[in-house]
Amino acid sequence: MYANVRGTQLYFDVEGAGMKVCDHGLEPKPVLLLLHGGPGGDHASFRGAMAALADTVQLIYLDHRGSGRSQPCDPATYTLDENIDDVAALCQYLGLRRVSILGQSYGGIVAQGVAIRYPDLVSNLILSATAPSYRTLDQAKAKVAERGTPEQQRVCQWLFDGTFQSQEQLYEFYRLMGPWYSTTFDAQRFEVSWRQGIRNFEQLNLGFAGFLRTFDFTEQLASIRCPTLVLAGRHDWICPVEQSYILSERIPRAQLKVFEHSAHSIAADENAAYVAAVRGFMTYPAA
Repeated sequence: MYANVRGTQLYFDVEGAGMKVCDHGLEPKPVLLLLHGGPGGDHASFRGAMAALADTVQLIYLDHRGSGRSQPCDPATYTLDENIDDVAALCQYLGLRRVSILGQSYGGIVAQGVAIRYPDLVSNLILSATAPSYRTLDQAKAKVAERGTPEQQRVCQWLFDGTFQSQEQLYEFYRLMGPWYSTTFDAQRFEVSWRQGIRNFEQLNLGFAGFLRTFDFTEQLASIRCPTLVLAGRHDWICPVEQSYILSERIPRAQLKVFEHSAHSIAADENAAYVAAVRGFMTYPAA
């Protein structure tokens, strides 16, 4: 499905009914909007991993502008600011006055921005394997320099410099760095997920060569009023656990859960525990 908002078409999909049957009739389920990573990824990584939540919440998957199945548009608009405003516009398009948001990785950065810029929109916030500022890149670079193989250091340089030239290079990066993204990395499963997803390396370049080098929500985190769950993988390399400590310490109503056996892809590494944490948090009283 497509929403025509802010001069572009955003692709979104819905999983789970909006109402549930109760003794007194029907009542609405909470809505959980899921924001994918990247920049330049798509929502496919949420499929399967989050489907079990559909009995508790109505899931809305979104592909950021120009990403996945959303319409290509002016690359000059492929920015964090535009992604933040797109979320608010989509909620207005769907008639959602209050919504819970789960942001994974870059999606978590977007989610922070939405909660800061549109505080009345966000009822509950889940920040998964993400960071509040550009400083996460310095930590990631240090980890790669310290223990990456020569091949891993080579492909990570494409990421950090924002210089991917082809989908083949992007594939090589994710294949070589797969065991760093997931403690349960499996080569065959990776091939399947690669075919299922749509990835835009040009958007990834724009982010890592541009706004991801300067974004900083650190001092604004205290303004986030809604209940917030921060999820971190102990072995995350791109958004190290120290970044989640900052989030949980600076957001007033935040709680932190660290998954000891996970890297960046927590939902893949410890799926049952991840889903249980999200499900439990979604029963938490909203702001």
